[in-house]
Amino acid sequence: MTDYEKQAEDFLKATKTEFKTVFFKHDKHFPEDKETRDIYKITLKCGERKYTFNFGQSLANQGIVPTAYDVLACLQKYDVGTFEDFCSNFGYDTDSRMAERTYKAVLNEWKNIQRLYTDEEIRQMQEIQ
Repeated sequence: MTDYEKQAEDFLKATKTEFKTVFFKHDKHFPEDKETRDIYKITLKCGERKYTFNFGQSLANQGIVPTAYDVLACLQKYDVGTFEDFCSNFGYDTDSRMAERTYKAVLNEWKNIQRLYTDEEIRQMQEIQ
């Protein structure tokens, strides 16, 4: 286990989070994907709160089940602000429908993380790099 994987496992243990990975399908995950990839259903369960979402595995890691580190490192752990803030910070055009869809997906992910974890636990998750 790498130091990174240990950070993720320690976070799950400290927050009493159950981490579940189930293979879903091999398909295109992102709208701009040109290649297919393995897609997993990920469930994070913390007490009675649960968040289930699709996770598209890296093209370089096809056939490899994502680790807790792979998933936690990719989750949105910071408030993205307004749509205009998001576009400015991430280089999107505010006149783009794809940018708006991406913003809504990232905002939804952030809200789910806030629902699962306390501010202090989110700060701990931010340390997973």
